[in-house]
Amino acid sequence: LQCFANMPEKSSELVLNKETKKITKRVVFMDSPAMSTYLLAFCVGEFDFVQGQTKKEGVLVRVLAPPGKAASGKFALNCATKALDIFDEFFGTPYPLPKLDMVAIPEFSMGAMENWGLVTYRESDLLVAGEEQASTNQKQRICSVVTYELAHQWFGNLVTMSWWDGLWLNEGFASWCEHWANDKLFPEWNMWDQFRTGRMAPAMRLDALRSSHPVQVPIKHAEEVEEVFDVISYCKGSALVQMVRAVIGTKQFQNGLRVYMKRHAYRNTEPHDLWAAWERSSGMPVRHLMASWTEQMGFPMVRITKEIWKEDKVILSLDQNWFLSDGLELTEAEMKKTWTIPILACTAKGMHEDLIFMREKTASITIPLPNKDGWVKINARQEVPMRVQLSESMLERLKPAITKRELGPSDRAGLLSDAFALVKAGHQTPEYLISLLSAYYDEDSYVVWQGIGDVLNGLNTVVSDDEEMSVCFGAFARGLILNTATRIGWDPSDTDGPLTGLLRGVMIGLLDNFCHNDEGVAAEAKSRFDAFMADPSNNSKILPDDSKTAVFSIVLKNGSLAEYEQVLAYFDKADTDADKKCVFSSLGTTKDPVLKKRTLDWSISGAAKLQDSFYAMGPVGKASRMGREVAWEWFQENFHKIRGIIGKASTSLMSACITSCAGKFCSHAKIDEVMTFFEENPMPLNARKIAQMTDNMRSNAKFLDKLKNSTLAEKEFWSSLTSS
Repeated sequence: LQCFANMPEKSSELVLNKETKKITKRVVFMDSPAMSTYLLAFCVGEFDFVQGQTKKEGVLVRVLAPPGKAASGKFALNCATKALDIFDEFFGTPYPLPKLDMVAIPEFSMGAMENWGLVTYRESDLLVAGEEQASTNQKQRICSVVTYELAHQWFGNLVTMSWWDGLWLNEGFASWCEHWANDKLFPEWNMWDQFRTGRMAPAMRLDALRSSHPVQVPIKHAEEVEEVFDVISYCKGSALVQMVRAVIGTKQFQNGLRVYMKRHAYRNTEPHDLWAAWERSSGMPVRHLMASWTEQMGFPMVRITKEIWKEDKVILSLDQNWFLSDGLELTEAEMKKTWTIPILACTAKGMHEDLIFMREKTASITIPLPNKDGWVKINARQEVPMRVQLSESMLERLKPAITKRELGPSDRAGLLSDAFALVKAGHQTPEYLISLLSAYYDEDSYVVWQGIGDVLNGLNTVVSDDEEMSVCFGAFARGLILNTATRIGWDPSDTDGPLTGLLRGVMIGLLDNFCHNDEGVAAEAKSRFDAFMADPSNNSKILPDDSKTAVFSIVLKNGSLAEYEQVLAYFDKADTDADKKCVFSSLGTTKDPVLKKRTLDWSISGAAKLQDSFYAMGPVGKASRMGREVAWEWFQENFHKIRGIIGKASTSLMSACITSCAGKFCSHAKIDEVMTFFEENPMPLNARKIAQMTDNMRSNAKFLDKLKNSTLAEKEFWSSLTSS
């Protein structure tokens, strides 16, 4: 056996136990610098490793893996050695320890843990078999987790929060740094565009619920912190960091951060210490800005209330209100909530140079135009986590900028994300959203298609409760999807860009969700599935990792017991966690309710690692009324068993299980049933997650009511789209 700790080994010796006559090994490690006790770690086991050194300081970096798997750590090792050098320069402080070990743990409930000098990971977040064969998605995931944890070696470990109510900044800043480092390592990935759809969008969906919470939450007891390990802490936190960078500029942002790191090294801090450092470096009101965003929950909606278009400029009148997805009227007290909002705008000529802070309920801004037909985009590059309600005339001016790609990917995706949220809350009409979606017919950006996919899947979840509307919407979605999917194709080509593989994966995923019963799609998927299953090791190019889950799912939806058994058998043959996850993520999509229930039973049978069990649960109820009923009924029947197996392991795993099985309903009656169940079977450690889940379902149910009362419920509306 080998053993490792935060610091390098100082000495070791064999020791004879005089009573048992057994020989043991005593290992002494070097003294660590002053550090928080939650960062202390030891690992004991059998390991192989690959190693390298950083260029600047010569720090020894190792990836430790189970025997026989060390070579799979080469990509992570390469990311880590370069990332340490990047962070050395970024923070202005060298990595403070003599070594860095990164350990792949076969069973690990969290994705990773930033123990100082001895970072632990799930195998799937550190190891990838064959870098050349690995998908871009796999490589992005590993690079992101590695850089996230290494950012913590400075922000969190070298400088540590005073108490757990500062958790959001610890996690949010590391999440932001992950994108900074990844962008330096792989600029072709366009990580800052991905940041808007991958980090900011999910945070805003949760933060629009009344059951959300401020990013800075009072924590009385350490165990309470588990409940706020959510997308508010991680994703909204990182969005607020990015907002500061956009407001004060990268140079001042970095200068303030370097001063902060030097001043508070090996000490504890409060968030206001960082705001003060940024305020001194930039001369801007960072403390006032951040107080309004961190000390109250939610975010604002900025509405254009008046517009005056002239030959060379436009004058816009704005107001702000708290945005909530349920669309209910705000109380008088709620109407008084305000944020200090940086108003960033762009036109066809680029960013508007003058920055204003909207501190009151209303504001006015004048923006120069390149010509009388010019357009304006408020919240340029989606730098601020807010919604913007455009007028119809502003949208009409922007549509050509969408189709001609004059707007960047972040802005094109942001317009659609805002529109969906505003329509769901009742601030815009459903017809407005469908009209806007039509402007994306020829879209070719991976990031924008992530946003389109979020909207199409969100609508599908809701309209699947209304059979007639679901059929009409499905036909519209298929037209949009097939246009791009046909251009991109199923196979890589010499003309592919750096993100085309990811785009192809998104498109095939949407073919699965909306076009699985298309004759051509079903035949292509079955052909690839059969060839792959005949010889998985030699036919991997026929079914790349980016599309494997979707192809399995298409085949399962059109297949029978035979295809189900094939996919299930592949689980035992799969060599990597990534391949096993393809089985988890597809098996429950079968249309057979008996096989759906069998999948759920299998998920907690012990065949899969406990940490992965919920992956098999979610697809059972995905966008299917019947599936939702099967998952919910099974959950209730097996509640005590699930609680006994998963509830004791991890609060976050139990929350994932609950939302996977009970979180997709759009019926008021079913939501009441779910709420009653958890009132009778209280889950205090999961109470916040359950409240957020039921709030989101209630919002979806109200949205369905709105759709039923709109022209989207009429066949003539959808017919008019195809005829035009």
